Amino acid sequence: MKYTQFIAGEFRPGKSNKLIQGVNPTTGEALEAFPYATATDVEEAIQAATGAFKSWRKTSALERSSLLRRVAALMTERTETFAEQISLELGKPIGEARKEVVTASEMFEWSAEEARRLYGRTIPARTAGTTQTVMLEPIGPVAAFSGWNAPAITPARKISGALAAGCTVVLKPSEETAGVALLIAQSIQDAGIPAGVVNMVFGDPIEIADLLCASPNIAMLTFTGATSVGKELGTKAAKTLKRATLELGGHAPVIVCADVDIDRVVKSAVATKYRNSGQFCVCPTRFLVDEAIFPEFCEKFVNAAAALKVGDPLDPSTQMGPLKNQRRLDSIERLVDDASARGFKIATGGQRIGTTGFYYQPTVILRPGIESDVANIEPFGPVALLSSFKHLDEAISEANRLPFGLAAYAFTNHLGTAHRLANEIESGSVCINEWQASLPETPFGGHKDSGLGSEGGIEGLREFIRVKCVRQNAAT
Repeated sequence: MKYTQFIAGEFRPGKSNKLIQGVNPTTGEALEAFPYATATDVEEAIQAATGAFKSWRKTSALERSSLLRRVAALMTERTETFAEQISLELGKPIGEARKEVVTASEMFEWSAEEARRLYGRTIPARTAGTTQTVMLEPIGPVAAFSGWNAPAITPARKISGALAAGCTVVLKPSEETAGVALLIAQSIQDAGIPAGVVNMVFGDPIEIADLLCASPNIAMLTFTGATSVGKELGTKAAKTLKRATLELGGHAPVIVCADVDIDRVVKSAVATKYRNSGQFCVCPTRFLVDEAIFPEFCEKFVNAAAALKVGDPLDPSTQMGPLKNQRRLDSIERLVDDASARGFKIATGGQRIGTTGFYYQPTVILRPGIESDVANIEPFGPVALLSSFKHLDEAISEANRLPFGLAAYAFTNHLGTAHRLANEIESGSVCINEWQASLPETPFGGHKDSGLGSEGGIEGLREFIRVKCVRQNAAT
């Protein structure tokens, strides 16, 4: 993989003398270094997107749909290349990486379908000879920011939605998984999408964000990442009245009622919790279990977590790979050490694995008090918190305690309980008896400090749309 910038349809090196250095999380060894984008590079990307927007917005919905569908097909054909790059740069097990490519391809496929269904409407007029029409127009060039933890899905969601709506994009993907983003760029180019419609720049995140947020040619921004960063970007966007879609952090609760099949819930819970080493924003973390089944649930959950095979992400039998980088490893160690120092039980795990790469044991902490850091700070790693509740009110209160509301989960076989949980849990996504918080066709966004707006579904596509009302009278 050759690491470059992607500007105006060209894969080219950045003009800076400063180099970006990625790391293979499996070995800790450096990946290929490549030059940062300069302010000039970023401005050229903005100008490319601005110029391309003039023609792309006029491209028919049918043609945009065809091109996006071609991108999806190319990504599907290249699944193994994408998956290997994800495993190399992120450390995600190869089986999980392949599934991510499937979902990323589906983002383009679904947006291709929905591009043809962006309907306006006609409003009955008050007088004869007058028409009142609501038109939906692309908002303009979009600044997009994506992180490293879903290096194919997140860029695909942002790019496909923007292009389906008729917008162009300047994307700043994570420098730590640049190769995956560039494979998407290659698929976009090979599909025949015109030069300048999609641009990618890699470099200093703050400098690039400042340039994109300040540019009068950028109409909106869409960001996925930490809440603290999202708030800063939202503030910068507000200064020039740019629309902002922000998909931010979470600390997902899981309410487990006494009437469930414990073995079935534990099996699926452990598989979901430790997927991608717990490094995804809707990762279930705070398990709130009815006290009637708490001892049995804990025993089975701890045993299943301890039995997970941690190892080389390219080994098909591996169930959990390394953390992404030293920062994540240090953060997890701090949170677990804090819980241990406060006297809370580490039922399994709690230690780094070896000295090569960034491996950490699947970890379970029992009954962590709300004063512990891990009960308040999103771990974003392989740490599960198991606590009990006596009454459902207590569980709902704890689920809603934190200023986050991205995803929440609940398991019960009682219809009335399910209805109450769906209505009373404060979260953008609430999953009852399942774990799929986001799909291409469903809206995905957070409440409270977990974000603004939606991605995915028709709601996500309309984030890239502005509304125009046209009133026209036949008389002159």
